[in-house]
Amino acid sequence: MKINLAVTYNDGTVKELTAQAADLVAFETKFDLSVAKLEKEVRWTHICFLGWHVEKRTGATKAEFDDWLETVAEIGFGETKK
Repeated sequence: MKINLAVTYNDGTVKELTAQAADLVAFETKFDLSVAKLEKEVRWTHICFLGWHVEKRTGATKAEFDDWLETVAEIGFGETKK
């Protein structure tokens, strides 16, 4: 399972991110919530955490979650890649 995200940063940069196994496990560990329940119980914090975790895992940011969040203008689910 992968979750595609679209992040727009305050500087206008747009990034397409893909949350993979490591990100999904980190999510479930942090929130004690199955990613399978995201459709029914989605919160902005959940989506933002996944985006941040992808950026942190890939080395695109060294910022902690709250600091990274200050750089985000909007975030949402991205297009499904084929």
